[in-house]
Amino acid sequence: MKFSVWILIFHLLISCDIDKPKKQDVHAALLSKIDSVISQQKFNGVILAAVDTTVLYSKAIGFSDLENKVKMDLDDQFIIGSISKQITAVLILREYENGNIGLDDTISQYLTAINQAWIKEVTIHQLLTHTHGIVALDQPLEFKQGSQFRYSQIGYELLAQVLENVTGKSFEKLLTEFFEACGLKNTFHPNNTKYKHLVKGYEANEKGDLVYRTTSLNNYVPAGSMISNAMDLKKWNEMLYSGQLVTKETLKLMTTKYATRVHPIFETVAYGYGLLFKDGEQSVQVGALGYAPGFVSACYHYPQTNMNLVVLENTANNLNDFKQTFVVHTEIMKLMKKECLVIGDRM
Repeated sequence: MKFSVWILIFHLLISCDIDKPKKQDVHAALLSKIDSVISQQKFNGVILAAVDTTVLYSKAIGFSDLENKVKMDLDDQFIIGSISKQITAVLILREYENGNIGLDDTISQYLTAINQAWIKEVTIHQLLTHTHGIVALDQPLEFKQGSQFRYSQIGYELLAQVLENVTGKSFEKLLTEFFEACGLKNTFHPNNTKYKHLVKGYEANEKGDLVYRTTSLNNYVPAGSMISNAMDLKKWNEMLYSGQLVTKETLKLMTTKYATRVHPIFETVAYGYGLLFKDGEQSVQVGALGYAPGFVSACYHYPQTNMNLVVLENTANNLNDFKQTFVVHTEIMKLMKKECLVIGDRM
């Protein structure tokens, strides 16, 4: 081969390398776009984006206490709403891995005080996937178990009761021991009042004024009332998706599509065990949103690039349109998803 041909090949290789986007450049563009989203919307809370264990972006914006103008801090704690469900699911799955719970077991094998025939029909799997049909402990099923999806808080409360029966410990004690073992020092069952940095949650009234809500913890803890902060949720994602909390095989159970949910924000999504994702996008974007009165949250993982996103807000606006309530969260999620696909496809 002539020397001139080698020179041509060399220049082509150099050109391709130059045209190829660098990870740091993609990340820099992403962070700039996150700033742009925040500048265009009302937001009061904490945003954290990370790749592997490295924090790429972290900002505390606004106030943890609006009345007293206490500035928001990155370490501040929030009620995380339905993000709590994946934690309850992990505790169930750890007992499953230990052979103490069967996913196809009926709840009658663990709970006997409920005076309804359906305890011999509804399974642990159906509680995890909101396909159980239970509307109240003293009422018949709304539909035949396993035949439909209906988002439910009470199902995860029953899962906590199953855990209490299996372990002989209260759910509060189980969570406290679990969080301590995981090094999640800012994550709590709300009855464990060691938390010292819980922000106040606010909702907009009909006039658009933000009003402090005192009922933010009025939900089943296993379904929606756990307390955490951005760094702990980042660590939670790191541990969960790397197989430190459950095996990779069990994690696959969590990210398997068992039902389709008509979602108030995402329209149609697939539901696994406490985790949501667009059908077929388990390897692209997986996680959960959370809502408690005054608290608007997102915790998502991007498997292709091992990136994590946590958005915690303590002001809830536009409650007549949840797409607007979560607009900062979902717009940043779109950016994360797009940029992660760029990195995954081209690098």
